Amino acid sequence: MRYVIRAVKYFVYICIICALMLGILIVIGAAEADINTLFVGGYSSLWKIALLFAAVSAIYPKLGFIKRDASAAGSWNEIKGEVKDAIEERGFVFEKEEGESMTFRFRGFMGKLSRMFEDRITVTPSFGGVTVEGPRKDVIRICSSVERTLFKEEEGDKE
Repeated sequence: MRYVIRAVKYFVYICIICALMLGILIVIGAAEADINTLFVGGYSSLWKIALLFAAVSAIYPKLGFIKRDASAAGSWNEIKGEVKDAIEERGFVFEKEEGESMTFRFRGFMGKLSRMFEDRITVTPSFGGVTVEGPRKDVIRICSSVERTLFKEEEGDKE
């Protein structure tokens, strides 16, 4: 169900962005306001454009959201604080903890808006580290930040 909601959100988001871009082009005089001259085929092109937007928005949630493992040495209770600190350094705030999983949300309103309020990061313990789930770019950044933080502390312990 979450996949369908994300796809609908992205469809609306893409339509709004396209309408804003066309509006700006019309306002600055780079395009005419008549839809028959704006698109080749006029009104009959709108369903084709909508179909293209629907295809992109149907595929994007599968590509835009991932689950990835970050390596970490130690038990969940030992590393939980460091993981939380590393995620909060990336601009996220702790939302809640359910069982062993923690969820975080992006701190700023503009960041949330640019992510269409799909900014939730879920962290759960896994064998040999933690599993991070959420938007692709945030997950990749958080995983590298968590690994860097945990291994930096491990190297500091060896010295």
